[in-house]
Amino acid sequence: MHHRNEHETYNYVSGMSRRDSLKWLGLLAAGSAVGLTAGCTKALEIGAASSTEGHWPDLDIKPITAKGYGQDPNLVIPPQSPWPLTLTADEITLVALLSDYIVPREGTIPSASELHVPAVINEWVSAPYEGQQRDRIKILNSLAWINDESKLRFKKPFTALSEPQHRAILDDIAYFNEQTPAQFQRIGKAFLRFKELVLAAFFCTPEGCKDIGYLGNVPIAGDYPGPSDEAKAHLDQVLVDLGLSEYAYTD
Repeated sequence: MHHRNEHETYNYVSGMSRRDSLKWLGLLAAGSAVGLTAGCTKALEIGAASSTEGHWPDLDIKPITAKGYGQDPNLVIPPQSPWPLTLTADEITLVALLSDYIVPREGTIPSASELHVPAVINEWVSAPYEGQQRDRIKILNSLAWINDESKLRFKKPFTALSEPQHRAILDDIAYFNEQTPAQFQRIGKAFLRFKELVLAAFFCTPEGCKDIGYLGNVPIAGDYPGPSDEAKAHLDQVLVDLGLSEYAYTD
């Protein structure tokens, strides 16, 4: 995760090309429950929060009107710029900062922002497809809520806060469950989708695959032994740490 001193302004700039981010978009779409034409994940199917407590942004989010790939997309060698990216510099910086709390650097494994996950999120919310546009609404509202909450609590935007102040806000929204206070239920559900996308993008990278011990297409002699107990325990702990224990390994 990026570390800065109290007086430093953090501005994230991705070093990933559009061609590469579009390739990762294709991998993310293929590996998630949201395709490039329609569909939504379990988190989206939950629907709007029943609670009306707390604040919520009043954003005028315009629909994406750019054309997509068409009926037969080339996700191996995609066109250079099929649609414009839509996150502002402040929004992509906030995405980067939040992503590194979700997937911080650990030993030799880089953080989410070091692996250009924010660029993939930008590509995702800018894509002109039904599923991605639903995610766009959730994520833009989440980013605005986080900045509004930051200003309410600490009189500054989130990127200007200290790490303890960051964690004070994130601890209230990042572990959505039945015990989440009413005022954080709506943002908790929306932020859960953001976490899912960050994790999915991270684990699409070779470094992310290495982190969970995925070797790719390596032949195995004899019957498949399944993941080791150590690997399952590691994955379970990672999911618990991320507030996603419902997805823990089960036989």
